[in-house]
Amino acid sequence: MNNLLQRITTFLVVLALPALVIFATIHFGNKRGVPQEFEYQNRADIEKEADHSEFEILQQEFKRPQDLTAACLSCHNKRDDELMASAHWKWERETNLPNGRGKVSIGKKNLINNYCASAESNNGSCMRCHIGYGWEDKSFDFNDPTNIDCVVCHDNTNTYKKRKGGAGMPSTADNASAEFPVPDYNYVAQNVGKPLKENCGFCHFSGGGGNNVKHGDLEEAMLDCSREIDVHMAKSGQDMSCNDCHLTERHNITGRAYSVSSENNNRATCDHCHSATPHNDKVIDSHNHKVACQTCHIPIYAKANPTVMYWDWSVAGRRDENGNPITEYDVNHKYSYLSIKGHFVWDDHVKPEYFWFNGTADHYLYGDTITTVPVQINTLMGNYEDADSKIWPVKVHRGKQAYDSVYKEIVNVKVFAENKGEGAFWEDLRWDTAIELGMKYADRRYSGKYDFVATEMYWPLNHQVSPKEQTLQCSDCHTRNEEGRLANLAGFYLPGRDYAKGVDYTGIALIIISLLGVLIHTVMRVIARKH
Repeated sequence: MNNLLQRITTFLVVLALPALVIFATIHFGNKRGVPQEFEYQNRADIEKEADHSEFEILQQEFKRPQDLTAACLSCHNKRDDELMASAHWKWERETNLPNGRGKVSIGKKNLINNYCASAESNNGSCMRCHIGYGWEDKSFDFNDPTNIDCVVCHDNTNTYKKRKGGAGMPSTADNASAEFPVPDYNYVAQNVGKPLKENCGFCHFSGGGGNNVKHGDLEEAMLDCSREIDVHMAKSGQDMSCNDCHLTERHNITGRAYSVSSENNNRATCDHCHSATPHNDKVIDSHNHKVACQTCHIPIYAKANPTVMYWDWSVAGRRDENGNPITEYDVNHKYSYLSIKGHFVWDDHVKPEYFWFNGTADHYLYGDTITTVPVQINTLMGNYEDADSKIWPVKVHRGKQAYDSVYKEIVNVKVFAENKGEGAFWEDLRWDTAIELGMKYADRRYSGKYDFVATEMYWPLNHQVSPKEQTLQCSDCHTRNEEGRLANLAGFYLPGRDYAKGVDYTGIALIIISLLGVLIHTVMRVIARKH
């Protein structure tokens, strides 16, 4: 009887117990909790709006858009003060730059980018996306409340449009066209409401000169898309509008675009709606400490239409044998070369690049000397040791743009004018004149010598969230495969990707020695028992 009990005990200790430990580890390690159910009511479904068609002041015939603004402010008093304090109005804000660079006033108004270089000196084109009327030059009056364009954000008819090249003005009887007719101000004024996707998208979908050129995760397809494109904005899903996430109080809209922002505040984040532990799974939820939600939930971007990944201005200016500008297309019928803009590379269904990001960013400022190439037009700050940093998916836009080869500074370029002969590059295709005029408008020094330099610009991704079934899996990151999502993100230890041969071989040796020890001990016990 004792021998039988000893054999059973030996079996349990040597075989059954290790097997049970291995089974439990695998079973419970792979077991996942059920994600939290989340119910959300869109703001448009719960907030009441006034019927503006009933207001007598909006029955008048408006001769100018400024007259419509005056009518708005006669009831919505003090709203002009809120708007004129916003970044959407001023296109700049006081901000503290990282690395001890101090406080500066920066924004779209005075920052360099690697698309069309800068807004300054290109007011006619760029200021079409300003929430004001007629910012043609430096004489624009930022203190005149009637220069505010209320309906560009609040028009719910989808008929109000600012004309191209109008510095934010809609068409008049003198310059109207079939594409940009004179707005019916009475119809628009009597049908205003909370901003729709179309209002925000008018500018944010088309930055850089066309649909999805800049962001990669913001484009026209999201106005009527499937859940595969974006689970939040899909008509078949939550059908959310921009202001459901970008909460707004007194015209202060939450959200940061790090092409023009620097500080980690006033952001629109996932946990404004979702909790910090939405998966109901300790293993997955623990990733939130160092991994942004977007990293797993935006596995690809530019899902419906391509985005520009590379823009080379250095080859712009070519003409055909007859002296005319050239247009060339790629296999997907997107322009790959324009004389007025240079060479483009587009792509869709793009895998993001990944960076440590703590919500702050540095920027190339006027007067900064080029010391490294490629030049970082903006720099996302963060690293593994930083408690606020998380791994973030990013679109990196690369290109070549003009710089002063003597002073080693990126230059402003005047690209837009309504007529030939005014020195704008898009009209005259002359770099020397276009740079000289751009730099003069920005009150910057220029040596008269230029060349082209490689640049990079970083766009953290926040939109085009995929359905949960299409999110990244563990093996997409925790792998030694060179195609692993985090293969190029250094500075930390990632299980499944990183290893030290000495440690691994020592561990394997210890396991083998332990197993041999158990086996030898068992054999010796069996032999001893027989004797």
